[in-house]
Amino acid sequence: MKRALLVIDFINEIVDPNGKLAAKGYANFIAEHDTFSHLNAAIDTFRQVGDPVIFIRLAFDASYNNQPKSSPVFGKAHEFGILADGTWSTEINDAVRYHKTDEVLVKTRVSAFHDTGLAELLRNEGITDVYIAGVATDLAVEAAARAAHDSDFTVKVVTDACAAANQADHDKSLHVLPKMAQLVTAADL
Repeated sequence: MKRALLVIDFINEIVDPNGKLAAKGYANFIAEHDTFSHLNAAIDTFRQVGDPVIFIRLAFDASYNNQPKSSPVFGKAHEFGILADGTWSTEINDAVRYHKTDEVLVKTRVSAFHDTGLAELLRNEGITDVYIAGVATDLAVEAAARAAHDSDFTVKVVTDACAAANQADHDKSLHVLPKMAQLVTAADL
């Protein structure tokens, strides 16, 4: 067994109190559940034993040519001027223990596996077990868990290192996720 931790969408626009998307409830959820602390504990645990930590962040090119404009989730990003690569909006939040030497992939859809080369990267590294931490639990985390499962990885979701817009959305996903992933906490790692 060789494992990797995927850290998905802990970008300013979604998790920082000043982010437009954070205002949907993500920043409050993170503060109420001490999500950054649990996430950083998971990152530290993986690093201490030399297991890779891979960051995946949502970002569109500056012209928004790769933005899915028909998407209910991302369709208005260009109108609001958010989620453009190379801006504060898509930077990994300072509260996260990210190192400049960490692997970072950019995604343009909900799933971290969609057109990012993530599955190939994991296979090339000999990874068999994928641990997922991310925001939003009901969107990016669930999508990544499904894709990892269907790519034949063993999947584990670090539940206390995940966040949603509200408790109901988070809990709904945690109810469904055991069909394709094991639920763990940062303390279990």
